[in-house]
Amino acid sequence: MLKIAMAQMEVIPGHPDLNAEKILQLMAEAREQGTDLIIFPEMSIPGYLLGDTWEQSSFLADCENYGKDTIAATAGTELTVIFGNIAVDWEKKNNDGRVRKYNALFVAQNGKLVQPDCMPYPFVIKTLMPNYREFDDTRHFFSLQKLARELGTMPGKLLSPISLRLKGKDYQVGCLLCEDGWSDNYEITPLAELTNDEKVDFLVNISASPYTLGKNHRRNVVFGQQAKENKAPLFYVNAIGLQNNGKTIYTFDGASTAYNSEGKVVAMASAYEERLTLLDFDSLANLPVQEEEKLTDIAQIHRALKYGISHFLRNIHMERVVIGISGGIDSAVAAALYTEILGPDKVLLVNMPSVYNSETTKGLSAQLAKNLGCHYMVVPIQYSVDHTIEQLEGTPMEFIAEGTESQLKVSSFVAENIQARDRSARVLAGAAAAFGGGFTCNANKAETTVGYSTLYGDQSGFLAALADLWKHQVYALAYYLNQEVFHKEAVPQGIIDIVPSAELSNAQNVDEGKGDPLKYPYHDYLFRAFVERWQKAAPEDILAWYSEGRLEEELGCKKGLVASYFPTPAEFIADLERWWNLFTGMAVAKRIQAPPILAVSRRAYGFDHREAQNGPYYTRKYRELKKQLLAE
Repeated sequence: MLKIAMAQMEVIPGHPDLNAEKILQLMAEAREQGTDLIIFPEMSIPGYLLGDTWEQSSFLADCENYGKDTIAATAGTELTVIFGNIAVDWEKKNNDGRVRKYNALFVAQNGKLVQPDCMPYPFVIKTLMPNYREFDDTRHFFSLQKLARELGTMPGKLLSPISLRLKGKDYQVGCLLCEDGWSDNYEITPLAELTNDEKVDFLVNISASPYTLGKNHRRNVVFGQQAKENKAPLFYVNAIGLQNNGKTIYTFDGASTAYNSEGKVVAMASAYEERLTLLDFDSLANLPVQEEEKLTDIAQIHRALKYGISHFLRNIHMERVVIGISGGIDSAVAAALYTEILGPDKVLLVNMPSVYNSETTKGLSAQLAKNLGCHYMVVPIQYSVDHTIEQLEGTPMEFIAEGTESQLKVSSFVAENIQARDRSARVLAGAAAAFGGGFTCNANKAETTVGYSTLYGDQSGFLAALADLWKHQVYALAYYLNQEVFHKEAVPQGIIDIVPSAELSNAQNVDEGKGDPLKYPYHDYLFRAFVERWQKAAPEDILAWYSEGRLEEELGCKKGLVASYFPTPAEFIADLERWWNLFTGMAVAKRIQAPPILAVSRRAYGFDHREAQNGPYYTRKYRELKKQLLAE
C-alpha cells in the first residue's frame, strides 16, 4: 500500500538552516512510519515573504545547498520527497538584471532529482505569479509563462505530469505551486494545461498561503472541484508560521487537506499545528468525509490573533508588554489578549488620566486590571501636559531674518494631541523601557482608516494587533474573550457598554454620552467599502448607491441606518467628504508611519493596501451627482 505524508511545518522566513533541519527531522519520522512519499509546502526551505533578501546571491546559494542536503537524504531509502525551494539559473538574468530565480517544486528520489517530462530544468516552475495584495512575485521570480516565451513555445508545452515509481508501481503526478491552482483571473489555467490529454493518478499543490477570514472554505470549493473534474485525489500542503513584508504581518494557518477523487475532504491537518498527516493512498475512497471547521468568524479571528501575537513576540524576543488602558474597549481587548498570551505577570497596564478623564473610565481601568490580575499603575499626565503648553506659549519665538519676536498659541486641538503624545512618547515609552518590554498600539481598523489617532501618540507602538479589526469585531472579540477564554468578565461590561471616546476634551465627556465622531455601526461598513471590496468603492460609487436607495444593501450595514444619521443629502455628503478627505489625506501619512499590522481580513493596511500621498480626488460624475442631489 502506498503511504503518503502531508508535512505541515512551520516555515521560518529567511532561515533555510532551521527549515532544512525541520525537513530532515520530518523525513526521518516519515521513514519510521513506513512512508513512501512525503510532501512539504511551497518555499519550505527559504520561506516566502522575504522582501529583497531575494537579491542576496549568498543567501540564494545557501538555499540551494540546503536543498541539496534534502535531496541527498533520500539516498538509500524508500522515501520520495516533494518540497519547495528557490531554484537559480546562475547563467541567466531576470528582467531587473539580477540572477534568474524560479519559485520551484522539487521531487527527489534515491538521492537524485526526478526530471519533469517536459521541463527544461529538473524541477517544476511556478506558472502564475501573484502580484496583488501582499504578493510581489514578479519582482523576484521568473515565471513559467516568461520562460515559455523565451524558449519560443507555450506554457502548456512545458507542463505535464511527473512520472514517479512508488512502491513498485508507476504513477502520473500532477504538481502545482499554490497560485497555479487559483487561476480564475489569469489567461492560462495550469491545471488544465497539465492534464490536457493526460491522466493523472493524483494531484499535489504545495502552498505558502497566508490566512484570511473565509479563505479555507473557498479553497475547499475550488480544490475539491479540481479533484472531482480530474477524478484524482488532490493533496494540498500549506505552511504554518508567521511571515511579513515589513508593514503587514501574516499568519500561515496550514489547514493542509486531502481530497478524494470525488472532491470530498477526507483529511485536514489542524490549523496552526505542525503535523505529519499520514494517509493510505489506496484507501482514500473509503475514508469518511471530513466536515469543515465549525468555528465562528470571531473564534477564527481570535485564534489567528493569538497565534500571530505570540509568534511575533517570540520572533522579536520580547517577553513583557506595556499597555496604555483608557477604560475604552480597544485597550481593554488588547490587555485581555496579551494577558492570555503572556500571563498577567508579564503585562503592565498603565492608566494615564488628564482632567478630561472621568471617574467612570478611571474606575473601569482599575476594574480591568483587577479582573486580569496584571501589574497596574496610574500615571496622571495633567502636570506634564500643562508644563509643555506653558513652555510652548511662554518661550519667545524669534524670527531671525527680521529680528522680531512672537509667541506660539496652543489651540485646544493641539492640546488634545499633546495629551496623546505625552501618554505614548513619554509615559508608555519610559515605562516599557523600565519594565523591559515594548508598548502596544491599540488602534482598530476604523480609526486607522481615517487617521483618528495622534501621530507619535496613540498611533505608536511595536505592533498594531487590532488594526485589521473593525470596531464591531473588537466588541465581538471582547464577548468571546469573556465567554470562551477567561470564562468570566475579564473585560468589564461597563467598558463594553460605555460610549467610545478619546476623552481629550469636554466635548468628549462620556458621562454626558459624548464620544467619538465616528458612528461605528455605519462608518465601519462605509470604510470597509473603501478598503476591502475587490473593486474598491470611491465617493462616486457611494453617492450613486445612496441616490438609488441601495447603499445599506451594498455596504452590508443595518437598513434604515443612513437616514437616521443623515436626514438630508447635504448632511450625508458632508459626512462622506469629511472621511474621504481624511482617508486619502492625512491618514495616509499616519498609516505610512504606523506600526506593523497583524492581518486577518481580505485587505489589511500596510503592504496589502499600497497607497501614495496623492490627496483626495472626486470624479466628474461624483461632482455632477452631488450637484444634482443638493439641488433636489
